[in-house]
Amino acid sequence: MVTLAPVQQNLDHAQETSIQERINRSTDELLASFPNPDELSAAQRRGIIARYTAVLEGNFIYWMTATYLSIASEEARAKIQENLYEEVHDCHPGMMRRFALAAHAAPTDSDFAAVYQDLMNVRLFLGRLSGVPNVLTMAFFEGWIQRFMSYLADLARLQGSQEFEYTDVHGVCDITHTAELYHALAAEMALNPVGAETNLFEGVDLLITLLRTVVNQASN
Repeated sequence: MVTLAPVQQNLDHAQETSIQERINRSTDELLASFPNPDELSAAQRRGIIARYTAVLEGNFIYWMTATYLSIASEEARAKIQENLYEEVHDCHPGMMRRFALAAHAAPTDSDFAAVYQDLMNVRLFLGRLSGVPNVLTMAFFEGWIQRFMSYLADLARLQGSQEFEYTDVHGVCDITHTAELYHALAAEMALNPVGAETNLFEGVDLLITLLRTVVNQASN
């Protein structure tokens, strides 16, 4: 785990590199732990898509709104407001639902139940409205989405789907969103610094646990 000294100035290059290396390493390890889509049954593939939909469709805008409410930096607020505008204006939850339906993977009560506790832990964490940890959590997630899209598209393709607007859009736009959120993180750390006792990666770890539940229940 990366431990940062109390931040009294802008996020410098060494700190930014340390944070991003930790995030990239966590993302690499998580992706490497997932099963090969070709080796999964149709029911297992359906379960992953359905649980992912149960998490994303009704929660991403909530998570990003919690982050927006928690921050003090005008630069960070502007970047997150742009992200929220795009999510709402382009109806990304609708994209997610169409993607799931085309893959015959609409979430059921069992899918919602499977992710409930881990999802609630993420909601409660972001609901603390702690600016820097919230921005870092969402920066991780935006980067994660961009890298996960090819895996998710493979699952849907194997399900016979031809609906890939969701994965196509997020495989591209979240590259920019991730970079913007790291800029927002630097701005927020400069204006609203955290102490050494703060675990900057608590939200990231909670999201990783949730994502493992989404995918690795496929083998159950």
